[in-house]
Amino acid sequence: MKKSTKIMSVLLAAACAASMTGCGGSGSTATTAAASEAATEAASSEEAKSDAAASTDGKTYNVGICQLVQHVALDAATQGFKDALTDALGDAVTFDEQNAQGDSNTCSTIINSFVSNHVDLILANATPSLQAAQAGTNEIPVLGTAVTEYGVALGIDGFDGLVGGNISGTSDLAPLDEQAAMLHELFPDAKNVGLLYCSAEANSQYQVDTVKAALEEMGYTCEYYAFSDSNDLATITTNAATNSDVIYVPTDNTVAANTEIVNNICQPAKVPVIAGEEGICSGCGVATLSISYYDLGVATGKMAVKILTGEANVSEMPIEYAPQFTKKYNKTICDALEITVPDDYVAIEE
Repeated sequence: MKKSTKIMSVLLAAACAASMTGCGGSGSTATTAAASEAATEAASSEEAKSDAAASTDGKTYNVGICQLVQHVALDAATQGFKDALTDALGDAVTFDEQNAQGDSNTCSTIINSFVSNHVDLILANATPSLQAAQAGTNEIPVLGTAVTEYGVALGIDGFDGLVGGNISGTSDLAPLDEQAAMLHELFPDAKNVGLLYCSAEANSQYQVDTVKAALEEMGYTCEYYAFSDSNDLATITTNAATNSDVIYVPTDNTVAANTEIVNNICQPAKVPVIAGEEGICSGCGVATLSISYYDLGVATGKMAVKILTGEANVSEMPIEYAPQFTKKYNKTICDALEITVPDDYVAIEE
């Protein structure tokens, strides 16, 4: 009954607005039509929100979000997650969103606070957040996102796509063999490839190991350039740029949060960077095999809705993967390095 009253109020207000503009000469018909359309849209929006609230049967949900660090990819995943939940549950869901500023210990502190506050579900955005959630609770449902390989991240031997227990989520893994093939396509005459990554990120190690094996089969000589945190990133990047024809960077959160450091070293040295994801590529790379992190977040949010409403059990939900990948390039850096990419690459929007 309340929903009908709200809709009628909106329609009545629009009708009043239309009558007041009725003497406006030749523009009156258009104004009236616009008012009517606005009323219809407002009523539909109000009805959708009411339906979302009704679907929760009066229940409310508090969702904790632990994001490792602020950068484009992780921000997009978090936003997609929140949008999907809000679209489905309306005002029935609230978020406790916290950022660990790149510190895995802070991730643990954040997760412990969520456990103490008895949140209904936890989003662990990036591998260290997921690892902290695994250690922090075995009861509250946990969904990871922007995590590359769950078996590696969680120490699961023979991982088959289902974590079980209280954990599931989405993976940002792009085909690593195709990333290696991209490097070969763009730089077939290169000899030495530097693999730049943070040694503290287990999934970064997994990616560079896999790409290294693929590149070595193609005849490249590969060298690891591992840094422990952002404090030694510049030193290690300088070393990599000095000794490499091309540098490969995986979906590494520390690099993603510090692309300016990498670009300020590699671009003047004329050393191109192949990146594991679009955010890194837009900051310091020439090309990437890209996914949409926003869409990945939306997929994670839809999983969360099913868990919160009882439609699905987290223990039975397999890890979901990005549905498509796109070859993208950074036009600014490619132009600066005089690199021409094939026609099937899409320019990253600035």
